[in-house]
Amino acid sequence: MKKTSIITPKSKKFLFKYLNNPSPTGYESEGQKLWLEYISPYIDESFTDTYGNAVGVINPEAEYKVVLEAHADEISWYVHYITKDGFIYVRRNGGSDHMIAPSKRVNIHTKKGMVKAVFGWPAIHTRLGKGEKGEESPKQKNIFLDCGCNSKEEVEKLGVHVGCVVTYEDEVIELNNKYFVGRALDNRIGGFMIAEVARLLKENKKKLPFGVYFTNSVQEEIGLRGAEMIAERIKPNVAIITDVTHDTQTPMIDKYEQGDFNCGGGPVISYAPAVQNNLREMIISVAEKNKIPFQRYAASRITGTDTDAFAYANGGIASALIALPLRYMHTTVEMVNKEDVENVIRLIYASLENIKNREDFSYFK
Repeated sequence: MKKTSIITPKSKKFLFKYLNNPSPTGYESEGQKLWLEYISPYIDESFTDTYGNAVGVINPEAEYKVVLEAHADEISWYVHYITKDGFIYVRRNGGSDHMIAPSKRVNIHTKKGMVKAVFGWPAIHTRLGKGEKGEESPKQKNIFLDCGCNSKEEVEKLGVHVGCVVTYEDEVIELNNKYFVGRALDNRIGGFMIAEVARLLKENKKKLPFGVYFTNSVQEEIGLRGAEMIAERIKPNVAIITDVTHDTQTPMIDKYEQGDFNCGGGPVISYAPAVQNNLREMIISVAEKNKIPFQRYAASRITGTDTDAFAYANGGIASALIALPLRYMHTTVEMVNKEDVENVIRLIYASLENIKNREDFSYFK
């Protein structure tokens, strides 16, 4: 595939709409509808399941099946406890970071609609500690929401109750015409990338001798649950997973622990027990042949992504992970390099071209 720009004005418009739509773990349905609407012109059929996994299929009649997978959910909070004075304490839904919460604006999702609130935080000169205690810092137990109410009854009248989900309201922007920045790029940017592969296959009139299952899984942030469900249903022969990984060039990151990766350096190809060796080596050879820059990552035991769920399902599925470098994971300013996004799309597309019908990626091939 030629190194022309992949992201079109139409696809960029979809990306921004998709990223700006809340999709908290367990409540991904509206985002899944947007994704299916975008991908539908490029596939033959689609289906969803009980918990909201969404799948678009090309060549559904084919016996040999290849999955391209991303996850659709974003981290969030749950309303956990409402005080008599109307302050709201929360608990995590996924890996939400309490350190970034103070002074953030949020939406509380209720049956009556969105309720605006803020993570309140006292002024610095009111919270200075005494003696050895030091200054009070954000903790899970002391961050709280204020929705402008003076009592628990007033909060509940708005429709807010224990179990309501809470998301940040920050939206996507571009920096220096090089980066997409916002919340929930982890990993709806992956859903965008596999949808772009579907679009390119259609526009290039590429005919593949196997079925391709574009899979946008739910509930990854709380344990790969959606991938576990959908792997059992599809029963693919091959799974290529895309997710994000850490850019480690910023301050405060230990490269000895996290590795050496950078935004702009290309897709990150993973080495891990869950990654099937022959499939990984095929993807690397495709990257080299097509002059697609890439980086290598060695995982310890698990990848921590949906790769682990697919790899060990149904007696073993040949699985590989192509990750996108990202800065500031699980914040509202997650950053990815636009060239990296396009190179992940190129690498997945070219890898599909290189898979043969009924190809055997077994260990002893």
